[in-house]
Amino acid sequence: MGSITRANAARNAVKGSVAKPNTTKGQQVGDISLGERLKYGFDKSMSGGAMALVGWLGLVTLITILFAATVLTLTRWGPDGGWSFIESLWQSLMRTTDAGTVAGDAGWAFRGLNLFVTAMGILVFSALISVISAGLDSKIEEARKGRSRVLESDHTIILNWSASIFDIISELVIANESRKNPRIVIMANKDKVEMEDEIADKVEDLKNTQIICRSGDPTDLFDLSIVNPQACRSIIVVSPEGVDDPDSQVIKTVLALTNDPKRREARYLIAAELRDAKNAEVARIVGGDEVQLVLADDLISRIVVQSSRQAGLSAVYSELLDFDGCEIYTTELEELVGVTYGDAVMGYEDSALIGIRYPDGRVRMNPPMDETIVAGSRAIIIAEDDASIKMTPLPDAAVDASAIRKPKVVRRKAERTLIIGWNRRGPMIAYELSKYVRPGSVLTVAGDTPGFAEEIASLPLGSTNMKVTARTIDTSHSASIEALDPVSYDSIMVLGYSDTMEAQSADTRTLITLLHLRKLSERLGTHISVVSEMIDIRNRELAEVTRADDFVVSNKLVSLMLAQASENEYLSSIFDDLLDEDGSEIYMRPIGDYVDLSGPVTFYTIAEAARQRGETAIGYRRKRESEDGDGRNMGGVVVNPSKSEALDYLPEDRIIVLAEG
Repeated sequence: MGSITRANAARNAVKGSVAKPNTTKGQQVGDISLGERLKYGFDKSMSGGAMALVGWLGLVTLITILFAATVLTLTRWGPDGGWSFIESLWQSLMRTTDAGTVAGDAGWAFRGLNLFVTAMGILVFSALISVISAGLDSKIEEARKGRSRVLESDHTIILNWSASIFDIISELVIANESRKNPRIVIMANKDKVEMEDEIADKVEDLKNTQIICRSGDPTDLFDLSIVNPQACRSIIVVSPEGVDDPDSQVIKTVLALTNDPKRREARYLIAAELRDAKNAEVARIVGGDEVQLVLADDLISRIVVQSSRQAGLSAVYSELLDFDGCEIYTTELEELVGVTYGDAVMGYEDSALIGIRYPDGRVRMNPPMDETIVAGSRAIIIAEDDASIKMTPLPDAAVDASAIRKPKVVRRKAERTLIIGWNRRGPMIAYELSKYVRPGSVLTVAGDTPGFAEEIASLPLGSTNMKVTARTIDTSHSASIEALDPVSYDSIMVLGYSDTMEAQSADTRTLITLLHLRKLSERLGTHISVVSEMIDIRNRELAEVTRADDFVVSNKLVSLMLAQASENEYLSSIFDDLLDEDGSEIYMRPIGDYVDLSGPVTFYTIAEAARQRGETAIGYRRKRESEDGDGRNMGGVVVNPSKSEALDYLPEDRIIVLAEG
């Protein structure tokens, strides 16, 4: 009976020792047998990755070599009376790495030991090759998924994915040409390979810029760390496509960037796109002075309104926003301190001073000509590049005072405006338009979206100067458009149905409407002033056949604004002032109202004529069918011309000025 009890106790002790490896983390394993400890450690290493397995294979190899070397040293089985321990270690190592080494061995005991060592070597190295192969496959798969950390520095980061991203990349590629090894890192909730393929298809030439794509959630702190924002040059947050509330995603992304516990001490330069201006206040609270907001719908709406009243104006904004040509720079120039703005305007031959950024951060475009520039201010200048910004003495006889005409009093009248088509930007366009027109003006809106008539009836307006009426029609039907009597309106805007249709379908319907208007214009022999909103820049060339006066390409302008804001931290406030009806805006006015057209005049003379009226001249629109084609499709618009060049102008030519009202 006592022997049975002792046997049961022994079995229970063995069971207890075997159960130890399954104890929870933190429990002691000191009473486990050596074999169980090895098994327990090996099981843990299996989940530790390829390096842990390589370590275990190395340990097995080392034990095998030490065992064989010890046996050989003690038994003296080797040739010529055996080997020393060091020589035995070497010989055993050679047999683990080369199976052919055992061929010359003599003596069965010696052969048997070496055969065991060689077999263990084959086993270990076969397993090692398998582990390394699996590890490489895992790393390749990880790289394909775009989850590896970015090691670049001074790179531009683009977060989220939308149709605007290709134009943003194209602009940044131009800006990066003068930089060494520029990088653009893109992160979005999209497959890495798909992103790379789309970029390769839609961005023709990356020049010296390298694109790096990563898959992840830009609102997640861990995923954000993958793109290494701590070392970046600038960050662009685009409004993501396919999301119910894109603005909330943008705001959360900015919040993650600015409030990351591991963020850098230096300020970020963030350009973020928002659709709804109502969310701007929250975004500014979240991002502080590190974020520039591009209010996409607000930007497009204001440019559409201004372009509808001045055909060709969208080309001016495109020129100011893209990197291919002249750009807006803000720079501190000590030589301007104490100089009046009016004198400073005439102090540049190849650049155009257009405004001042004051020491307190305020921006004013076209300030009073007698205002003295104070220390700490920054000059806002249009130039080919920052190296060309330098003051030049006014040449003798540069200004022909006899050619300057006195201003005429122009009385504005009530306007009739027609909008064909409708989308979420329509209410903003109507609101902005109402602030520009004279009392008694009329806006007619024609469309067929769901709830169209009710929405038009409840439109908020910025003034009581304009009355709005709705016409529910099929805007792709020729007879319906003709029934609107388009020729009776001063200007027509054609908007795309971007809220209810895909981009290509919306642009196709816009093209049909434009073709009907062109056909009607040709049949009646009357010019119809038409400005159209396009969504995709690729459709603009097709739309050229409709002979519309101007095209405002929504995605393109937003992309240009984001790209420029990522390079110029003051750009957002500059355009806020430019597009605000309370300050100075861009106007295109008959050049014959400023100078005599009987002979060639320099732009110095034109600039002086504008200066005498309290305006800043920045360019002209001079389209000639006989001259070389316009490769950039600017419609004859030239911004920041050389002021000393004398040209002939026609009555239909326009001067581009910054002016109030």
